[in-house]
Amino acid sequence: MDMTSPKVMGVLNVTPDSFYDGGKFVEEGSILKQAERMLTEGADFLDVGGYSSRPHAIDITDKEELGRVIPVVKVLLKEFPSAIVSIDTFRSAIAKEAVDCGASIVNDISAGELDKAMVETVAALQVPYIAMHMQGTPQTMAQFTNYENLTKEITDYFHRKIFQLQSAGIKDIILDPGFGFAKTIDQNFELLNKLEHLRIFEKPLLVGLSRKSMIWRTLKTTPESALNGTTVLNTLALLKGASILRVHDVKEAKEIIQLMNNL
Repeated sequence: MDMTSPKVMGVLNVTPDSFYDGGKFVEEGSILKQAERMLTEGADFLDVGGYSSRPHAIDITDKEELGRVIPVVKVLLKEFPSAIVSIDTFRSAIAKEAVDCGASIVNDISAGELDKAMVETVAALQVPYIAMHMQGTPQTMAQFTNYENLTKEITDYFHRKIFQLQSAGIKDIILDPGFGFAKTIDQNFELLNKLEHLRIFEKPLLVGLSRKSMIWRTLKTTPESALNGTTVLNTLALLKGASILRVHDVKEAKEIIQLMNNL
């Protein structure tokens, strides 16, 4: 895929408890309708997730996550065979099963920290790997927001992580700084303000700001009313070097990119 122009990843959460779209897409009909909508609007990837990673989310078993995502991956690629599907999981067994069923990318919120078999699994699968910065787990990450120098510590983390991944044989690495994961609202804005520093790695940067609490809490509104704020911050992210926007609203993200390209 040519990454000279930014791309859009459409979020397809097949969970009952995700912070914005939990419970909306659990039946096959609603899943396919949403996927078709996002693809029609120009999504370059569909990111399927069956484990809610919002703060304090309920931990579910591997079996339950597998039961949520694998049928979805299969039906998506049956109905939309040219779609590029990403599997959003930190569990190596689920990543392998999804790729075996046709998923093309592994998107891991823990960058291999929560499942030590993930790195070698992705290396063996030879698919692109999205490595995100997070501390702790979704259940505990709110306790791990103490940084002496946020940008430096995330940069150091990715230095170590890229070395580990490349040494294992993973060729295509995408970096996600992890907005909202083990970071306060102020830290999220600091991270966005200094996002261009992560371009030092010369890797695609994925930014997931869509309808997150740094927007709606700052504006004293709700996730449902945070589309305008999402558009503003996604625009800033592109100006600072983002390569992929991970969003719930594909049409609006594609419009940002079209306008930015005309600059």
